Amino acid sequence: MPRLALLLTTLIWGATFPATKAALEQIPPLSFLLLRFFLGALLVGAWFAVARHRVHRGREVLYASAIATIFLFLGYVLQTVGLRYTSASNSAFLTALYVIFVPLILRRFDGRVILATAVATAGLWLLVKPSASMNVGDLMTLGCAVAFAGHIVCLERFTRQFDAPSLLLWQMAAMALLFVPITAWEQAPSAAFTPTAVLLIGLGVTGGLATGAFAVQMWAQQIVPAQQVALVFASEPAYAAWLSWYFLGETLDLQGWIGSGLILSAVIIGAFGSGAEPAAAGAAEPA
Repeated sequence: MPRLALLLTTLIWGATFPATKAALEQIPPLSFLLLRFFLGALLVGAWFAVARHRVHRGREVLYASAIATIFLFLGYVLQTVGLRYTSASNSAFLTALYVIFVPLILRRFDGRVILATAVATAGLWLLVKPSASMNVGDLMTLGCAVAFAGHIVCLERFTRQFDAPSLLLWQMAAMALLFVPITAWEQAPSAAFTPTAVLLIGLGVTGGLATGAFAVQMWAQQIVPAQQVALVFASEPAYAAWLSWYFLGETLDLQGWIGSGLILSAVIIGAFGSGAEPAAAGAAEPA
């Protein structure tokens, strides 16, 4: 059940690509990220108020949230700035390489994970068709993949030690605050914040649905090993390509369909098969 929930969550992550692309025709990227995470923080805070769930404010929870937020913030900034210097296809491929970095960081290797990772990487290459040359944007996006891998690893550990909803709230709030000075530097015109239908839909998908997807991820990572989570998330470019093809009319050739099929095959092989489970919450090391 948690793996199926993650697969549906990844569908929402994939939907953020065409939604964001449409919204960026109106608003600069960092300003959009500020609105996205501000809305996410408001929605999570509203859930706490309605559910009357206690917000954990202990030093350990705040410290864990800060570490996870650093990786999340670096991932989004490096990816967004890197897109100014590299192609969208290179960005999509390099970002998804967290499927390789997560098991490397955790040093968790078995035949099934290695096979699934190789198949997913080949599928990603066929789907997005990145160029072989490297530039500064590619290096920044590679750093973004490492940052997102670090965030996935952090969530596996911290969601077993601390209250997951509180971790989510502090991360959303911290992300919104961190983007405030960067947005001021971006100097977006006031017209960029006009509440048009495109902007509101984009925020609804990224700030609303994606925040819910993030909450599901944090719940699932209490159960599913991080390397399997990374494999499930590798299907995000496939979902993004399909949704962009359907809603935005973007082309998807035979090679792209084969690549996306390989990615989903890798998810089935690696994420839905047997694998070593990480320590349970009660056996986790103290922070």
